[in-house]
Amino acid sequence: MVQKRLQILISAVNKDPISLIPSMKLESDAVLVNQLIGDGTPEGIAQSEYTADFDGIKVKVISRCEKGVGLSRNTALMHSDREIIQFGDDDIVYEEGYAERIIAEFDAHPEADVLLFNVRAQEGRETYWNSDFARVSWMNYGRYPAYAICARRYALIRSGVRFSLLFGGGAPYMNGEDSLFLHDCLRAGLSVYRTPVALGYEKKSASTWFKGYTDKFFYDRGVLYHFLYGRLAPLWGFRFLFKNRKEMCAGLGLLKCYGLLLKGVRHGRTIR
Repeated sequence: MVQKRLQILISAVNKDPISLIPSMKLESDAVLVNQLIGDGTPEGIAQSEYTADFDGIKVKVISRCEKGVGLSRNTALMHSDREIIQFGDDDIVYEEGYAERIIAEFDAHPEADVLLFNVRAQEGRETYWNSDFARVSWMNYGRYPAYAICARRYALIRSGVRFSLLFGGGAPYMNGEDSLFLHDCLRAGLSVYRTPVALGYEKKSASTWFKGYTDKFFYDRGVLYHFLYGRLAPLWGFRFLFKNRKEMCAGLGLLKCYGLLLKGVRHGRTIR
């Protein structure tokens, strides 16, 4: 049942599939897009495309010398072929029975095109934890990481929604590709729901994008807010900074941080 209906789409950077796949404890077939970047490429791993069997789990492995998490996720989606797809990262470990729980939740909620599941983030990176089943709206879609997202493939393909190539690890601007993806899902009319069902946890590792509350952090946030909120970007940007001013603005000061964010908003308006 699971093998025929569910497929996980994994975005990875400089990983050896032979060690990665068992460490994630997968229970469904998968598409692994492994981006080979810089000097961190494992020895013996080169550009290739093949399908391998890992104790009954069939994994389509695509290794390419390219970068950008949005590109990685879009490539995996293009190569997927199951009813339900699940986005995953190379630092997630899944709990026993998670795949059956995903299938059961979609079967219990035919009204949902996209479901956002619980995955425990490592300490200090927590952005959400669902305590109930409810519809996700324009007011609360921005908290969810890509590895929380599962979707009915047909609905997603039909909508035309894809991950932005501008944001996230390896892209010109910092994180936000997951929020923008959900923003576009809502705009396309897909029904998005959150669920309290838990799938697994994030392993402790260094962030691939966060280097502190630097000028670039605030500037890139402004670019992202333009795409998320349009004309309301300055207002939502100030709300975001004021709410987090003690943590984020302690070094540069609230006014300078806001100025950098506004500069990013203005730049975002020039991007087509």
